Formats: sequence, structure tokens, C-alpha cells
Amino acid sequence: MNAEAAKPATPGPMTSNHVTPAGARRKSRARLDLRRLGRAALLGPAARDRLPDAIGHVVEAHRAHHPDADLEPLRRAYVLAESSHRGQMRKSGEPYITHPLAVTLILAELGAETTTLTASLLHDTVEDTDVTLEQVGKEFGEEVRYLVDGVTKLEKVDYGAAAEPETFRKMLVATGNDVRVMSIKLADRLHNMRTLGVMRPAKQERIAKVTRDVLIPLAERLGVQALKTELEDLVFAILHPEEYERTRELILRNAAREDDPLADVADDVRKVLREADIPAEVLIRPRHFVSVHRVSRKRGPLRGADFGRLLVLVNEDADCYGVLGELHTCMTPVVSEFKDFIAVPKFNLYQSLHTAVAGKDGQVVEVLIRTHQMHKVAEAGVVALGNPYAAPPEEQSAGDGERVDPTRPGWLSRLLDWQRGAPDPDTFWSTLREDLAQDREITVFRPDGGTLGLPEGATCVDAAYAQYGEDAHACIGARVNGRLATLSTVLKDGDTVQLLMDQDAASAPSREWLEHAHTPAARIAIQRWLAAHPAPEDPAASDTESAVRLRADEPAAPRPSDPDRSAAPRAPEAGEADADGSAAQVLVDRADATVRLAGCCTPVPPDDVTGFAVRGGAVTVHRTGCPAVARMKGAGRAEVAVRWGEGAECRVTLVAESFVRPHLLADLTEAMATEGAEIVSATVEPPDRQQVRHTYTVQIPDAAQLPALMRAMRNVAGVYDVSRAQPQAPGV
Repeated sequence: MNAEAAKPATPGPMTSNHVTPAGARRKSRARLDLRRLGRAALLGPAARDRLPDAIGHVVEAHRAHHPDADLEPLRRAYVLAESSHRGQMRKSGEPYITHPLAVTLILAELGAETTTLTASLLHDTVEDTDVTLEQVGKEFGEEVRYLVDGVTKLEKVDYGAAAEPETFRKMLVATGNDVRVMSIKLADRLHNMRTLGVMRPAKQERIAKVTRDVLIPLAERLGVQALKTELEDLVFAILHPEEYERTRELILRNAAREDDPLADVADDVRKVLREADIPAEVLIRPRHFVSVHRVSRKRGPLRGADFGRLLVLVNEDADCYGVLGELHTCMTPVVSEFKDFIAVPKFNLYQSLHTAVAGKDGQVVEVLIRTHQMHKVAEAGVVALGNPYAAPPEEQSAGDGERVDPTRPGWLSRLLDWQRGAPDPDTFWSTLREDLAQDREITVFRPDGGTLGLPEGATCVDAAYAQYGEDAHACIGARVNGRLATLSTVLKDGDTVQLLMDQDAASAPSREWLEHAHTPAARIAIQRWLAAHPAPEDPAASDTESAVRLRADEPAAPRPSDPDRSAAPRAPEAGEADADGSAAQVLVDRADATVRLAGCCTPVPPDDVTGFAVRGGAVTVHRTGCPAVARMKGAGRAEVAVRWGEGAECRVTLVAESFVRPHLLADLTEAMATEGAEIVSATVEPPDRQQVRHTYTVQIPDAAQLPALMRAMRNVAGVYDVSRAQPQAPGV
């Protein structure tokens, strides 16, 4: 768009050899001469029923992919765009119409259908001319109107500094309904990056950074590798000019070599496949600048085979595996380099087999194997999918998870979900960059057979918010692959996750959850809840809340709601910690008194106990040896006589001492659950000399079960002692 228009920059990056399917191959064409194109644009069409000469390149590229396309919308769109932009010039001096023409040619080369190309020709008219969206809709239909609106910037006069983030938010929301919006934006940015040379350096750097942080990750997620790789190189040249020049010298020096190990291995591969009677094209695919730079940093001095890869194109999926078998049989494979992205495609639709073979001189050559259709999608991504409004292919099944609707992939749905909760443009902008920086996805399974797509590094906290939204505030634990796990557990691709939810409406997230939240959706939801529920100022009240609510890093089984928990909580008095547990088995000589078991010493039968009256008419029961008893006696508080009734449920705090070993926490909590104990809260201290201390507060149906529970815990491998928690002396 005009704010980013400029003249051709200094020598640009060397582009890769983009290969098209055999049925649609065409002669490669040089980069267009924008001045010649501008002169043709000014001349205009000779007659209304003829295609203007200026869009001849666009038509040629479009026909290669869509031979039966109706070209009339393109003719009318060009006439409107040219007349509307007439008199406007780019900063480089070319007529402005050369920009939408170049953007449209980029999309035509990728195989975009006619509606996208029509909108691309018009994409700046509403923003920069007197053409209105209503006029576009009336003349070209609602689809074209929607696409043009989606890429039209918001005015700085209306939004000020928030114009850029709010424009991207608007564009992403529009992309959620029609992915072609982002296709046009990516092509628009590519042409502006190609012609950024007349901008002052500070503006070049600002645009390059936004391209790096937002547009390139979006191109990667949409699978448009042809645009992504060139954008990477252009950004590299602006932000790291010295390293770019060094990389350019490496590439030029390698191109001047007489020997080419890639060519030798390519000949060997062709011979192997010819003898196996597998029809295939074997091509050398040079690495782009950023790829060469990354390889050089990883491997040190580069050899000839490091400057490119071999690309093998076949007709059928089965041929891919046939090629792989022949290469691994007849050549020396590097087995550790094998990856199968056909059986398990990447989240951005990419499919290919990756392997590597050693040449005669010992150089390792990477090989990509894919069908012609896979290659088309690998290069053009969602652009190659055509019209998202068209009826889906019959073979597409509902069991394909996130690939059912490739125009609305899971990552985009999640992005659209969390952006609604972003409280302001700055939060949205910074969170968007964070989100897009996570460039790998995993898939985890729910017990009902459904799936959740999450970024790599996601935890059970993230899974909870991905599945339940803000209802995840009530999550109290998880099982990963059948075992109890902490909510901070990092999930792996293919894990099965069962989230345990509390039935208590008062359940809520704790501040620690933010440390484990990896996804924007989880972080924004937790932050919003914490902002609406400030932490209490009274430390004792905070202790009370932590005693009755599970922390983020605690595994637990869900427990039924206590009837007593529905009452308004009472802040404990000084020196007192209230467990707020069921105390029906405690008898007190006061009519209608509410009895609570103290959380500081968790008394259970047959402990010697005493009671103290607190505000609200309740009686708190302590073990007689509890330090809080001595403090309250010293303060002149009167004791209340209490005694144990017949067997009933009780709450107790146990301390387990163990050696460090994998899965110990899961095994220990599982043993407790088997004995009928419900975990109320848990703390695991950091290991010290391969030993670790666990503290659990548990609810058991009957105090008589306590010895059996402690015995079961001691029987867990690695646990060498289990004891009741001892009341701490004051000041400890």
C-alpha cells in the first residue's frame, strides 16, 4: 500500500527455483520492468472488450493454473483500478497502478483463483481513492467487497497509534472468515518489501521488524513458503546487512565452483529411479539466503552440498515411498535425517518425505520427496486451495481433525478466540507477536476421542483453557496418559489429557497458573480473572484460601463439594488457620455452634483436642499441642470443651519423605486415591541431595482408615517415611 511503496532496492536475494507440476509447467519469466508496465498502464485498453496489455502477464500466469477462468472480472477490475489510481505515483516515480498489478501477478503465479486476483487489483482503491466499498460490492459482488475491506487499513486520524495493531486485528478477524484476505496482504507486503529502497532507513527497519514478527510467521502458518522465504531474505538484508553480504558472498563463491556435488548426486538419483521404473523429476533446489545463513551457523564452514537440496517430484503418494525405498537401498542413507510429513502432515498443510544420502565424496545431501500436488501446496499453501466458499471435496472426512477445514486451521481459531479478550491494542499487539513466535504445534487427545491443537511447550493449564474456555478456572488437576499429573506438566505430541474439574462454583485459578500458561488464551483469561478478583490483603485470609483450593502445581482427584463451602468464608483470627473441613464428628457443648478443624494442626481421632470460640459463633478445634493453643491461652482466650464423636470423615495433613525418581508423584497420589483419600492441597518441596519432601492435606471417610492410608503410601517405591504433620512452634 502507498505508505510502503518505494523503488527497487539494492541487489535482492537470489530466489529459489520454484517448480510447478508437469501439467502446468511454463517458461520462467524475468522480474517485470515496472517502468514499462507503468507506460502500458497509462495507455489503457484500446477497446472495452479487449484485455489491457498491462495485465497480459497476470492473464498468462492465471491461465497456466486455471485455463478455463472467466477473465472479464479481471478486465473490469483493472479498468476501475487504473482509472482510480491515475495520477498517483509511487515514491519511486512509477505510476501507482504498477503496485496492485505486481501484487496480483505474485498471486497469479501462486495459482490464486479469479476472485482473489480481482480483489487484489482493487485492494488499495478504497483506502487511497474515491472508490467506496459499496461500489466494489455492487460491481464485483460481496466476496470481492469482503476481501477488499479485509485488507483496507484503518485511518490513523481515527485510531492514532493504535491504527497498526487494530488494522491487523481487523485483518485477522476477516481472515477467520476468508483466508484469501491474508493471501492478498502477504503478496502486498512482499511487493512493498521488494521495493523498499527509497524509504529512510528507520522506516525500512520498522517495516522489516513487523514483517519478521507478524507477516513471516503468518506466511509460515498458512503454508505459503514461496512468499515466506523471499520475505525472510528481504528482512535479513535490511536488519542484518553485514551478515547478509557475507552470506551472499558464500553463495556467489559456491556458484562459481566447477564441481557441483548436488548435480552429481542428482544424476545418481535419476539413474536409480530410472532403473526402478519410477517416473520422477529430480531437481536441485538452492537454499535461500536465510537458510544458508542458518546452516552455516549450525555446521560451520559449508561444503557444496550444503547450499541446496534435491527435490524429487512424483505422481502418486505411493511413489514417494517407492522413491524412498530405492534411495535407502541403492545409496547410503543417513537414517537420522528421515522424517515422514506425508503420514503426519505439518499443521500448515505441508506434506513431504525428508531424507538424506551420502555422496561418493562423503558429503551429505538432503532429499525432499513429494507429489506434484504436494509441491504446489508446499509452495502456495492456502493460496493453492482456491475458493474457500466452494463445496469441499467428497473425500474430505470429519475425522481429519484440524485438516478438515484448512482455510480455518486450529491455530487461527485459537488466535481469534484470545484476541477477543485482549483488553487493549498494546496487549493484542505484543501477545500476537508472542503467539506467532511459537512456530511448532502439537496435537493432544481428549478421552472422548477429540483433539486439541496446542503450540509446542503447552501445559495442562493451556489444555484446560483450550477445551473449556473460562470454565477452566475450575480445573483442579489432570491425568496425562492415564496418570495423575501436575497442571504445570508440559504436554507432548500425541499425549492423552483428561482434565479434572471441581464442582465447586467458587473454584478459581491461582496466580501461579500464569507461570505455567503458554498460550495467549490461557494467560489472558487468567489475568482477567485475577484483575477482577484482587488478592486479599490479609495474609491469614490468603492462607485460608490456599488451604481450601488446589494450587496450579498440585495433582489432585476431584472431590465433592462440601455443604459448608457454600457459606461465606470467615477470615481466621490472628494466629489461626482454618481448614474449613467437615467436623460433624466433633461434639461441642454449645447449642447450634459451627465446628471447624484447624488447618494448622489438622486434628483427627484420637488426638487430644481443645476448642476456641471465634467470630460468628464458630468453634475451631486444635490439637492440644498446637502452638496456636499456647498463643491463644497466653492472650487470655477461653477454651471450649470439645470431644470426638463416633467415626466420621476427617481431614489430616501427611508428610511423605522419598527419594527422587520418575513418576513418583503420580504413583504416590494414585496410591492415596486407591485408599479413598481425596487430596485437598499438596506441596512438593525442591529436591535436596536426591531426596524430596511431600506434604498432603487429605480428606478420608473415616479416621480409622488413616493407618491403612499411611501404610499404602509407605509401600510406594522410593518412599521411605510417612508421618503426620507436626504443629510448628511460633516463629518457625
